[in-house]
Amino acid sequence: QVQLLESGGGLVQAGGSLRLSCAPSERTYRTFRRYPMGWFRQAPGKEREFVAAISWSGEGTYYASSVKGRFVIFRDRGKDILYLQMNSLKPEDTAVYYCAADPLEDAISIYYTSSANDYDIWGQGTQVTVSS
Repeated sequence: QVQLLESGGGLVQAGGSLRLSCAPSERTYRTFRRYPMGWFRQAPGKEREFVAAISWSGEGTYYASSVKGRFVIFRDRGKDILYLQMNSLKPEDTAVYYCAADPLEDAISIYYTSSANDYDIWGQGTQVTVSS
């Protein structure tokens, strides 16, 4: 059962921007506002890689060096939506982007993780294509 749904992907020219969203699917009664969450991506022929992570409170964030300064991860806990604002996009950002949740109960407010192994709940992904 898919519990997270990503949206906002598409085709954009290099230097452009996109905002990805991740929300609970309509069929799940689960809330993710108390879980650390993250974004990962997978390009064709490559392994899935970490992009950004955020604590459940939003106070703690962490980025891969390849996107730091260009991408911003944030969340609206009231709406239970996770976002990834992507600016100054490059062709090498082309990939399927996945959101994920780490169902860690009682995590401290600034805890986040960049390890894919810590995330048990994944979305199905949204394609981002950046043309040169």
